[in-house]
Amino acid sequence: MVKVADLLEELESGGGNGERSVSRTIIPAKPARYAEPQEPLPAAILERLERNGIRRLYLHQARSLDLLRNGHHVMVTTGTSSGKTLCYNLPVLEALLADKKARALYLFPTKALAQDQLRVLADLDFPVAATYDGDTPATARGRIRRDAAVVLTNPDMLHRGILSHHKAWANFLLNVEFIVVDEAHALRGAFGSNVAFVLRRLRRLCRYYGGNPRFILASATLTNPLEHAKALTGLDVDVIWGDGAPRGRKFFLLWNPPLLEGTDGKRRSSNSEASSVLAALTRRNLRTICFSKTRKGAELVLKHTKDFLAKDPDLERRLASYRAGYLPQERREIERALFAGKLLGVSATNALELGIDVGSLDAAVINGFPGTITSIWQQAGRAGRRESDSIAVLIAGEDPLDQYYVQHPEYFFGRSFEEAIIDLDNPYINARHAACAAYELPLAEEDFVMFGPTFEEAASTLVDTGELKKSGGKAFFAGAGFPAGDGSIRGTSGTEYLIVETTGEVMATTDAERAFFEVHPGAVHLHQGDAYVIRELDLKGKVALAERTEINYYTQPKEETNLWVDEELNSREMGKTCVRFGRVTVENTIRGFQKKRAASGEVLGFEELDLPPVRFSTEAFWCTTPTAEELGLSPYAFAGGLHALEHTAIALLPVYAMCDRWDVGGISTPLHPELGAPAVFVYDGYAGGIGIALRGFTAADELLDAVLAHLRSCPCGSGCPSCVQSPKCGKLNEPLDKTAAVTILKSIL
Repeated sequence: MVKVADLLEELESGGGNGERSVSRTIIPAKPARYAEPQEPLPAAILERLERNGIRRLYLHQARSLDLLRNGHHVMVTTGTSSGKTLCYNLPVLEALLADKKARALYLFPTKALAQDQLRVLADLDFPVAATYDGDTPATARGRIRRDAAVVLTNPDMLHRGILSHHKAWANFLLNVEFIVVDEAHALRGAFGSNVAFVLRRLRRLCRYYGGNPRFILASATLTNPLEHAKALTGLDVDVIWGDGAPRGRKFFLLWNPPLLEGTDGKRRSSNSEASSVLAALTRRNLRTICFSKTRKGAELVLKHTKDFLAKDPDLERRLASYRAGYLPQERREIERALFAGKLLGVSATNALELGIDVGSLDAAVINGFPGTITSIWQQAGRAGRRESDSIAVLIAGEDPLDQYYVQHPEYFFGRSFEEAIIDLDNPYINARHAACAAYELPLAEEDFVMFGPTFEEAASTLVDTGELKKSGGKAFFAGAGFPAGDGSIRGTSGTEYLIVETTGEVMATTDAERAFFEVHPGAVHLHQGDAYVIRELDLKGKVALAERTEINYYTQPKEETNLWVDEELNSREMGKTCVRFGRVTVENTIRGFQKKRAASGEVLGFEELDLPPVRFSTEAFWCTTPTAEELGLSPYAFAGGLHALEHTAIALLPVYAMCDRWDVGGISTPLHPELGAPAVFVYDGYAGGIGIALRGFTAADELLDAVLAHLRSCPCGSGCPSCVQSPKCGKLNEPLDKTAAVTILKSIL
């Protein structure tokens, strides 16, 4: 590897265009800590490990083996590249070699992880193992159910394709010894809340057929691993914290793009900075992965990096992008090329953040704070596997959360990991899984002990609506079709839209919650660096028709939001006001969209849209403020101050809750008709709520203190993307008033 210090100096200088790095930290190397299990592994397994260069077990690997042998359920929460896969592969392999009838089910949040683990199992010479997901040919499925000792799948396929057809899996469910849930930290929010019920349905069917599996969960480091594991599985779980794996030095840069001359606090695009860094590392022949927060960001970084390397076509050809939504064959080809070293640089979303073995990487570039400290260390950990030195560069975007962390490096490096949030009380999620469980087996009283009281309430509601029918003390499914076939478990609505090219090829998918925002008619959609315009949105068929075109602009939708308070559930004093939490109804309507020049953000025009409103019930926290007259502010400045306060509170909420700003919404108003006072609301962006607003309610004092401090510290004059402007603002960031926001916050704090 090149001299890291020299390379960092070159990167930080920006090619002579001004200093970029605001903080450089060296994460020290640490040696390995080994341990022996209480009983030695069988010789057949030791031989397999030896062939793979593994001669000793790390501390956490030996500890997990001991606990699992003694019948415990285990959650392993250690750092990236610490060998967590052996924590579950060793006990599973031991069980399979001891009993030819034994079976194991591996669950991964993505298909790519399952494919990657299949390679690992082959290296360890496992008995028959196979992936079973939406890409599995129908002709192979019966053989896999019958012969595979290990089935690797994802929660989506388990929900839709296995549990609903459990009679075909009866022998497997009888003999399943282990259920592995990998990357458990990714199972949070709406997705994790759905998976928690999928796992309870799985446990119920195993019990029905006579199986009694042990659960093994593997996760990145969390603050609440025990609580999270219990919420996911409904079981008592032993947590293994101690990480015995070695680690090389990591040179970590917090990087702030330079301010642009002649602008009020506006900085150079993080996409441009990330592209420049990726190109520089590629020229040095360093294998690099660059993470962006959005699909569009990943595609733009690829496009700009290729532009930087246009004079070197050999390097340009060794770049690719990777994100969710790609078709299976496309994903597999990129994964193989990355693992084999054929690719030198990859621009990815967090689809590659998780534990896919991508071989040895030298550097990780993180284009914008990904929303959680846990994700930062997951992404940074993709580079520098085992004991080699590596580089991680976090390039701050204009988002207030990014700027908050780069301006407080001591807080960033000293910050503990977040808590994963799962909501077992969401009525929409409960109702969906009550219907699914009743379809699989009639619901009996003892089932509600496993699923919980809210689940019983949901089942009673379904009886009232006729979807379930009661007979002989049990509830039977009485609807049409099978309920697991309706929609996705990645959100609370359960619905997806297909994005289809005009040639008829399916390009990608998007959740219904974001469809009108992302693929409205006229929206610009990027795929593999190419631009597409959405020509038509079929609301009934849930299809967006995209046409490839050459354009130099992007689109930002304009949204109108209304909110009604349905029920106040809690309140407490906060400074000179009161913060409240409760259930609300939100109505969003996309009224039109702006076209903005890609390079400068200049507004090129506005087009109106005629789309139906999206209305849903959710949870929110809110507070009221003094009036404009009481604060001596003009009505326009006051409205701008409330709006700015709302934006910055949403932007900094992920500091206190494990979420993304896209998971929440907000509304501010100088006079809320129901409250009779000015108010700022922050709500969960999912029907029924998923616990984020509740976490915001409990941390509201700290959150608003941080908002005030950040507004005061931002160097801009009137407000900029680093403090009050938002890329997701449905009002197109109008009006906004930073000074008024400070006045309002001082008055209530």
